[in-house]
Amino acid sequence: MERTILKKGDEIRVIAPSSSAKKLGDSMDLAKLKLESLGYKVTYGKNIFEMNEFMSSSITSRVEDLHDAFLDKDVKLIMSAVGGFRANQLLPYIDYELIKNNPKLFCGYSDITVLHNAIYTQTGLITYLGPHFSSFAMKKGFDYTQKYFDLIFLQNQSFEIESSSHWSDEAWFMDQENRTFYETDGYQILNEGEAEGVAIGGNLNTFNLLQGTKCMPSLKDKILVIEDTGELYQDCSIYEFDRNLESLTQCEDFKYVKGIVFGRHQICSNIGDDMFVRMLKDKAALKNIPIIYNANIGHTTPLATIPIGGCIQLNAKRNKSSIYVKTF
Repeated sequence: MERTILKKGDEIRVIAPSSSAKKLGDSMDLAKLKLESLGYKVTYGKNIFEMNEFMSSSITSRVEDLHDAFLDKDVKLIMSAVGGFRANQLLPYIDYELIKNNPKLFCGYSDITVLHNAIYTQTGLITYLGPHFSSFAMKKGFDYTQKYFDLIFLQNQSFEIESSSHWSDEAWFMDQENRTFYETDGYQILNEGEAEGVAIGGNLNTFNLLQGTKCMPSLKDKILVIEDTGELYQDCSIYEFDRNLESLTQCEDFKYVKGIVFGRHQICSNIGDDMFVRMLKDKAALKNIPIIYNANIGHTTPLATIPIGGCIQLNAKRNKSSIYVKTF
């Protein structure tokens, strides 16, 4: 079946499978206005503003909104409102046959990692590691994010994901006018080589929650796309990233991984490139795998949109590195 392409007038359904949309405040209105200005119709799941003491709605409410979004024939794209911590609670309650029989475009990142990989593993449906609905409230520095959102959702052609020229890392929603942008040095290379395979992964410590469950995808012939936030661990971020990555490399089928793309680290993580490279070089399991780092995925901005379950190609070379989205 040919993949759905977004068109003017298509409906985007916003759900909150992780944290409640209630905590987003004015960002919901700004994001809605932005997407409507681009020609889309925006609707909300009926439970997205419900919020308990854990900053989310009940499991029942979140699963209901997810199922309703996939069942609604008018909905073309489902977007997470925001990330958080509790999306893996939904995994035992999701009707994967319902999703398989009613395929939709589905986009989000961070905690939504568990849903992307679970849906791909259980149904074969390609989903999209990309901006939240609330990301569209951003006023400055959004052009790169918008470009790759459009490239992946508005056409069916292969394309190259280039490195952004600048990046930012701040609570942009707190002060939209005073932003700090840094020049990038493009993609960085740990190991040279070429690889092609199906993309899986996302937020590392969230992805690892799938280990030992039926929702953990096989690592065989895969390209891992990995990032993590520094906000939770800060000075301990390198240790947390190290042990989470070590846990993944000890999976029995990690030896079949074709390549890895690491996202850029947040400033608050205090993980500089030198420290990061030393940590990676200490892992024998990584020595013969093409590896690119400082890519535009994760908790810094801007970010590209990656097809989880789709084919990507890495060309990790010192003089010219590239990431191609092949099929999605």
